Amino acid sequence: MKAVIIGAGRGSRLRHLTEELPKTLVPILGRPMLDGILEALAAGGFRRSDIVFVCGYKADVIRAAYPDLTYVENRDWEQNNILLSLLCAREHLEGGFVSTYADIVYRPEIVAGLVRSPHDIALACDTDWRRRYVGRSQHPETDAEKLRAGGDRVLQISRRIPPESATGEFIGVMKLSARGAGQFLAAFDAARGAFSGRPEFREGRTFQRAYLIDLLQHMIESGADLHKLDTHGGYMEIDTLEDASMADAWWRGAP
Repeated sequence: MKAVIIGAGRGSRLRHLTEELPKTLVPILGRPMLDGILEALAAGGFRRSDIVFVCGYKADVIRAAYPDLTYVENRDWEQNNILLSLLCAREHLEGGFVSTYADIVYRPEIVAGLVRSPHDIALACDTDWRRRYVGRSQHPETDAEKLRAGGDRVLQISRRIPPESATGEFIGVMKLSARGAGQFLAAFDAARGAFSGRPEFREGRTFQRAYLIDLLQHMIESGADLHKLDTHGGYMEIDTLEDASMADAWWRGAP
C-alpha cells in the first residue's frame, strides 16, 4: 500500500505566502504543513519510500527539500483539479493507498485509524467541523466538503449539503484497500468515458475540473459502499491568509 499526497496546486488564496513556496511548505504551527502530514503517514506505518507526492507548482522546491519521496508531476495542474491530480499517480494506486490533501493539518492517529479500518473505502470525517467556520469569512461553510452518513456508512458527499444536515466534513484523507482502489479506478475510467469533453460532470464542473468528492459521490450513486472514520476536531485546512492567521487559535481550541 502506498501513500499519496496531492499537492500540485499553488494555493493562490494564500497570496504572498506561496510566491516562492508550494502551498504545503507554508509554515503552520511553526513548521511546514508537509512535515505534519509526513508524521501522520508515519503513524500509519508508511515509510518515506512508500510515499508518492503529486507535484506541480514549484515542483523543484519540493523535490529539493524532500528528496527521499517519490514524485509524479501534474504538468496540467493549472487546468485540472484534485481528482485528475490524484490520478497522475495511477501506477501507484492499484495495490491500495491512503491519499491526503497537502494543505491540511491533522492528528497523526487519523491515518493509523484509517489503515486499521476493515472497510475497503474509508474517509476521515471531522464531526466538530463547524467550530472552525465561526468568523471565517474567506472560506465559508458552503465551501466545506460535507458528508451525510447513516451509522458509519456515507450516504452523500457534497459541498451543497446544508451545514445543519451534515454529519461532518471530509478532511481530505482516505484509505482504499486493493479492492477499493479497483472500484475507484473502474469508476474513474467509466466516468471519464461518459463525461470527458461534456460541459458538466457534477455540480457545474467538467470532468477535467472535478474534485475528488465528485467521483466519490458518483460511486455512491452507483451503489458503492463508502464508510467514515470520525475525528472530533484535530484537523484544519489552510486555504486562505485568514486561515493561516487563525490556525494557532484553532489548534489550541482543538478537543
